[in-house]
Order: sequence, then C-alpha cells, then structure tokens
Amino acid sequence: MKELNFIQKLKQGDEIAYQILYDKYYQWLCNYVFKLCENKKLSEDIVQDMLMKFYEKRRKITITGSLKNYLFTSCHNQFLQHLRKKKIKFDDLDTIKCEVIASSMNTQEYHQETKLKKLHQYIDELPPRCKEIFVKNKLEKTIYKDIAKDMDISVKTVENQMSKALKHLRKRANQFML
Repeated sequence: MKELNFIQKLKQGDEIAYQILYDKYYQWLCNYVFKLCENKKLSEDIVQDMLMKFYEKRRKITITGSLKNYLFTSCHNQFLQHLRKKKIKFDDLDTIKCEVIASSMNTQEYHQETKLKKLHQYIDELPPRCKEIFVKNKLEKTIYKDIAKDMDISVKTVENQMSKALKHLRKRANQFML
C-alpha cells in the first residue's frame, strides 16, 4: 500500500517523491545499464533519458508490478532503443541479454539456465520479423498497439506474428520434453 501511495505521488508530479526515487534507484539503474554496455557515460545518459520519459509520461504510466521492476525494465528497453538507433544487429541483443542473465545466475540454477538457452535457441529459429515482434512483446513488455506503431504495421499483423511465434515455441518445447 505504501508503494501505491508513492507511485500516486510520482504521477501527481510531487518533487519530493521524485527526489526520493532518484536517490533510491539512480545508482542501481546506472550499474545495471553499465553491465549491459560497459560505458559509464552511456549508462548514465540512458538512465537520465528513462527518468525524463518517466516524468513526462507520469500520468499515463500504469505500473502493475513493483516500481523497482518497472524502472529496471524501462532502463532495459531504453538501452535496446539505443542499440537500435546505432543499428547493432538483432542477434547481438540476444547475446548481450544471455550474458547478463547468465552472469546473474548461480550454480543452483543450472537447469533453469539450460531451459533458458533452449528458449533463446527456439526464439532464434523464428523468422526475423516474427522474432522482433515476439521479443518486443514478451521480453520488452511492449503492448501490441505500440509494437504496431513502432514497426508501422497493423495490430492484426502483430497478433498473427505472435500467434505464429507461440505456436512454433510450443511445438519446439514439446519436442524438447520428449
């Protein structure tokens, strides 16, 4: 309940709430992005951009989980947007994501890691456009409408591509289980 009140204050533009948000999360977010890009200045720029967008869109933002998760996901998405602007190959994004995930795992999660690798392998098998749509929706948590707008395609196309991706992944997962 306390976090809900805090989020409400942020939505209302409360300066003290924003200062608390900045003090509590800024360094963590910078460290997270630094692990992705290994560039201190770039990581700070990405976090600053994300916090500015957060403030600008504060009234429209809906946070269904924790604020911390929302902020980290937003930073991750901001980093991916930066990579797209630099025209880095899509496969490099998968490699970076796998490296970050792998570095945060411990030995007790070996089976989880194997499943995750298989999932990434199955995602890599998708056609490029289908893969991009799937990643935007499932990994980046982008809604269909925004994906359609970003890619200049219809929402129906996004739905069809997601259906195709999920069908492929289910089929491959069932083969893996046999």
